[in-house]
Amino acid sequence: MTFAEKAISFYNQLSAGSELPHSVKTLNPYEQTDVKQIVVQFYEKFYADELPRVWIMGINPGRLGGGTTGISFTDPVNLEQYCHINHTFKNTTELSSQFIYKCINQFGGTDRFFSRFHLGAVYPLALVKEGKNYNYYDSPEVYKVLETSILEYLKQQVALGSAKEVICLGQKNYQYLQLLNKQLDLFEQIHVLEHPRFIMQYKRKEMTEYIKKYVTLWENTYTR
Repeated sequence: MTFAEKAISFYNQLSAGSELPHSVKTLNPYEQTDVKQIVVQFYEKFYADELPRVWIMGINPGRLGGGTTGISFTDPVNLEQYCHINHTFKNTTELSSQFIYKCINQFGGTDRFFSRFHLGAVYPLALVKEGKNYNYYDSPEVYKVLETSILEYLKQQVALGSAKEVICLGQKNYQYLQLLNKQLDLFEQIHVLEHPRFIMQYKRKEMTEYIKKYVTLWENTYTR
């Protein structure tokens, strides 16, 4: 099977699972017909081969990015503008997606980037609380409920076709991924970069330097 076929199957079978504490809700965009169609178009366009990719792991999708389109770190605007995939979503933007696609363009564009990397998340479904994004590690109680699913989904994601190294986005996400990897032994090396949202919110004046940092690491880690 191609990477695309395995990825489409993986995302289509994702389930929100158990009810979460602290009024945290899971958003599963893959239940929606229009998202299913976008996922097929995206993966058949960029991943119709059997080549492994270096994974770039975010935390969990934001509601305005992957939580809307079904494609990690890809908001509706970037899905159309840079992936050249038409859609019927409202043209919302997301800070993390804006930064990632600046880096992708600097790296050489979507074709080059997606032939070497895959954007994913430690927990692949969006989480919200009172209409705002929520991280899987924001409370011990929520993490405890999600941990079994996170472990299983990590194994399934890597089985799509992963290199033995991963790039983790976010320092706290990195701490958790290290612990998860000790249980699963999926990756031989975990690199870490500052999370795009952190950069866009707090380090925007230094954005050029962070883009260079991202692209330099990407150039040094892709498998081909």
